[in-house]
Amino acid sequence: MTLNCIIVDDEPLALDILEDYISKVPFLTLVKRCENPIDALQTVQEGGIDLVFLDIQMPELTGIQFLKIAGNKCHYILTTAYPEYALESYDLNVSDYLLKPIAFDRFYKAVEKVHKQIKPAEPTTNTIQPLVSAQPFVAPPNPVQDFIFVKTEHKIQKIYLHDILFIEGLKDYISIFTKDERVITLQSMKKMEEALPTAQFIRVHKSYIIAIDKIKSIERSRITINDKIIPVGDTYRDEFYKVIGNKNI
Repeated sequence: MTLNCIIVDDEPLALDILEDYISKVPFLTLVKRCENPIDALQTVQEGGIDLVFLDIQMPELTGIQFLKIAGNKCHYILTTAYPEYALESYDLNVSDYLLKPIAFDRFYKAVEKVHKQIKPAEPTTNTIQPLVSAQPFVAPPNPVQDFIFVKTEHKIQKIYLHDILFIEGLKDYISIFTKDERVITLQSMKKMEEALPTAQFIRVHKSYIIAIDKIKSIERSRITINDKIIPVGDTYRDEFYKVIGNKNI
């Protein structure tokens, strides 16, 4: 069963990212991408839409207001950089809540859940001409996402995973240290940890995630990366040494 979907987001780059992800999933068909939530609301009310990817912070109409007006005509996956809206959104029965930057594997898990919720025998009405047709998707034996997008103060920035040295958590935001720069983003360590591939990154402290291949040395539960000393927390010590025991560091 193919799911007809639309994207609602006032940031063009966010629209581009989700459109690219949708094109890789064989059971998704993108009908429309909307920067204006009013246009999107009209599309949903006309029918024929199964799934809406909905940003929360938008002008004219917020995602929460959109949900309250549109009702249960289709399934919704919220996409936002603000985790504080999660509780209210679940009260409105959304299918999932994706926190930006969104990794493809997390995206796929969310849409697969929606796909399973809709019975295959359920008839669908497709009266809208798709904007983008889903292409056949053949995944490599071990697909790896080699970059992430993070929201900074005024833009969404692309960061290649191979450039990341380590990530440091600070009260309400995190700092991503690459070989060339430091990128600050409003994000939780937990969400960032979930967005990164476990084969390349590991959390070693409540305030630090490191790139395994960037380790220079380890001494007395202290890791050196690019002359930065990073402590290994007691909670993470056993798992860390278990992982590096299988690495040629």
